Amino acid sequence: MIGRLEYGRTVTSVAAEFGINKSVVSRAWKAFQTTVVQRAQKLDNCQWSRALFTDESRFSTRSDSRCVLIWREIGTRFYTSNIKERHHYGGPGVLVWGGIMLNGRTEPHIFDRWSVTGDRYCEEVLLPHARLFRGAIGPDFIFMDDNARPHRTLAVEELLESEDITRIDWPAYSPDLNPIEHVSDALGRRIAARLDHLENTQQLKQMLIEEWVLLPQEMLHQLVLCMRRRCEVTIAVRGGHIPY
Repeated sequence: MIGRLEYGRTVTSVAAEFGINKSVVSRAWKAFQTTVVQRAQKLDNCQWSRALFTDESRFSTRSDSRCVLIWREIGTRFYTSNIKERHHYGGPGVLVWGGIMLNGRTEPHIFDRWSVTGDRYCEEVLLPHARLFRGAIGPDFIFMDDNARPHRTLAVEELLESEDITRIDWPAYSPDLNPIEHVSDALGRRIAARLDHLENTQQLKQMLIEEWVLLPQEMLHQLVLCMRRRCEVTIAVRGGHIPY
């Protein structure tokens, strides 16, 4: 029900599809929005200077703008009905993990395979990277990752607990709240500008490492600083899409 409402369906049509009363759908939708707002408020109370924002992104040897052109009325750009989430990657590619903070960044990690398991996430990300930042920053360190299935395994939970790493309670499917999404986009644009000179995935890996280092630290700095504003806007629209 929630998924259909997020994509612009009316309460009446969703209720008819599931054969239930409109009030049931309406209460579920209000409860969902309230939960998102509460989580955004909780996030806003964090000290972003000690948070490491992380994510995995896929990069392909073929260019894909991932844009869908539509006609829409002025002022409706961020309406749910005008937004379509896509997961499409053409050609051979690689999966890259990275993290940013107010005054630094991790080294990029390129996975050998496209799929990631909980065990691989522990061995290739948490132990060599998250634990390193936890040791450098101390007990105030906050770790952010999304709700991807490999991030929520028992092995991951036990490792974070054993290393005394605090993880932010992050809403699922919330790219608007995650500043590192902009980093992935900037990195993708830099790679796209060099695709004419790309012959294989090994060269793609090298380009990603080179361009990651060249990303301006000031850009990363500003992305983290805007977290308070992101949370405020998210609360204002009660969990809807925001212009970030």
